[in-house]
Amino acid sequence: MNQPAKAAASPATGVKRPTLAAVLMVKNEESRLAACLDRVAGWADEIVIIDDLSQDRSVEIARRYTDKIFPYASNNDHCLQWNRGSDHATAEWILHIDADEWVTPELKQALDAALAANPSHQAFELMRLNFFLGHPMRHGGWYHKHLILYRREGTRCVGSGIHTRNRLQFDGSIGFIDAAIEHYPFSSIHQFVDRQNLYSSVEAQALFRDRGRIPMRTVLHQAVIRPFKFFWKSYIKQKGYKEGWYGCAFAMLSGFSHFMYWIKYWELAYARTD
Repeated sequence: MNQPAKAAASPATGVKRPTLAAVLMVKNEESRLAACLDRVAGWADEIVIIDDLSQDRSVEIARRYTDKIFPYASNNDHCLQWNRGSDHATAEWILHIDADEWVTPELKQALDAALAANPSHQAFELMRLNFFLGHPMRHGGWYHKHLILYRREGTRCVGSGIHTRNRLQFDGSIGFIDAAIEHYPFSSIHQFVDRQNLYSSVEAQALFRDRGRIPMRTVLHQAVIRPFKFFWKSYIKQKGYKEGWYGCAFAMLSGFSHFMYWIKYWELAYARTD
């Protein structure tokens, strides 16, 4: 079992706080991994990479920053990868980030201050500022709380799939840090559609595996009605219109993504005869 690292001053700010590990799940991220790691190197006490058998230069790039690189096939089980990252870390606290996320200087200061205060919380939410085609989305529901900072001991990720069914499980309270991590999830609509095609397939399979045949009435509601509600909520209720065309396009794509998820579930549960 890994022995916990002792509290020390932050390498970047000099603030005395509990030790912190930046943990990443990586697969074929050579185009953006260095930009992410540049922003935590010299600040995080350790960097842990769980590599999903990348076929590009991801591991080569990661080696410039850490020797804690562990290859595991994810088989689209991101909770299992989260837990592997926690198991290979030694720091008291874990900041779980993706290769498309940037830890800003302001966020570093806020995290250092929160941890230096000897908090009683088991985890912290912080803000996530998403960029849509390079545009920061402060409206439309894409500027939101993000639970990615937690104590290593006593915290596990439970669930299945990639996003919607993952969650952290622990005993204890959740604090809030009013600072944002920047998220650059895709650079084109083509990339967005490709990624949602993958995510919706994985999540539909997880839903069918976990719940079997959901009543068709529910499926129809989710596939037909809910996408329009997603658009209305993002564009009107959450004021996505303030982002101009970016807000309109994002709201439409959000509804489309939800439709893809449920129509693929319908295909698995009702349409197939094999």
